[in-house]
Amino acid sequence: MSEFQDCYTVSNLNRKIRDLLEYQLIDIWVKGEISNFHHHPSSGHMYFTLKDGGSELRCTMFRMNNSYLKFKPSDGMEVRLFGLVTVYEKRGQVQFKVTNMEPLGLGDLYRAYELLKRSLDEEGLFDDRHKMKIPPYPNKIGIITSGSGSAYQDILNVLSRRNPNIDVLLKSVKVQGNGSAEEIVDAIEIFNNYDDVDLLVIARGGGSIEDLWSFNEEKVARAIFDSSIPIISGIGHETDYTITDFVSDLRAPTPSAAAELAVPQLDDLLSYLAETKNRLIRSVIQLLEQKWQIKDQLQKRASYQQPIKKIERQFEKLNILHDRSVKLINFKYEKWFQHTEYLSKQLLSLGPKQVLERGYAIPFNQSGEIIRRADQISIGEGFELKTAKGSLGAKKTSDISK
Repeated sequence: MSEFQDCYTVSNLNRKIRDLLEYQLIDIWVKGEISNFHHHPSSGHMYFTLKDGGSELRCTMFRMNNSYLKFKPSDGMEVRLFGLVTVYEKRGQVQFKVTNMEPLGLGDLYRAYELLKRSLDEEGLFDDRHKMKIPPYPNKIGIITSGSGSAYQDILNVLSRRNPNIDVLLKSVKVQGNGSAEEIVDAIEIFNNYDDVDLLVIARGGGSIEDLWSFNEEKVARAIFDSSIPIISGIGHETDYTITDFVSDLRAPTPSAAAELAVPQLDDLLSYLAETKNRLIRSVIQLLEQKWQIKDQLQKRASYQQPIKKIERQFEKLNILHDRSVKLINFKYEKWFQHTEYLSKQLLSLGPKQVLERGYAIPFNQSGEIIRRADQISIGEGFELKTAKGSLGAKKTSDISK
């Protein structure tokens, strides 16, 4: 039995190796090139291989750490990783657990920017066919920027100068650093839940590529693309271009320029309305003059054709037709009146009263019903005979056959 006392199980050995590695190789930096990169869609964890000219190292970066990255890792990118060496016990596989990732040098940050830009462009997020039209006369504008920054004050100054009647809603967000991209995304979603916001302006003052990196994040680009409200971007200085600029519906070179593009100049609008009014007045006057000319031409043409005589002839025809109509109506009336009188006399001569006056009588039984047949009453039963001048009582004494 003693020969098995120091025998490890596979699980125990892997656990011991892990403890040794994590104790010895903790909080270290390692650099290399990313390959076989995979960002799990449901868990959000990143899995990839870090390699150099001679070796490879399996790496894992969990969601809680990679959610703060300012760039999108991809195959071929050179990075510097911070973390610890551990062992995935189930497979006995050595791996590097990453807590922070940085691109190697400023050039690599620009390369990360170009890689994401190319990817989103190929996907169609920058296509003009997806861009919405900026409303020419917005009533309410949502501003997404830092409420304490100079960009917001510049926007307010421009809006108040151009059109003080515009309603402005501010959603103050962080515009750089950890969590800034998430706040920008949340602000876009919040404004999209409003029913009366006509336009959004996303703005930030100038800065380095690191300072502007929040506006190069994929999540911000997709939130802008999914927005149902048109968006104007005003990020940095005139020479600064971010992913946000490409996916927005309209790009302005500065925050102040974004405000200029967002609303029309009130004086220009009033001048336009005044000019439109004058054009309408001129159009109405011109139309009236054309109608008057047509009326004059018709009057001249009518005078040449002597319309009064034509009218007189028409009146004569109308009078003749009127007389004929009256005579026809009188004739029809007289004919129908005579016929009606004849029918009335016929009806009267056939009435029961006239029949009684000719000597007839109508028998009624004791219930007041007319006796139409002899067998309707019995012998000895009394009945009433109604004549033209009163009634008399009678009694049935016998049945007489025909």
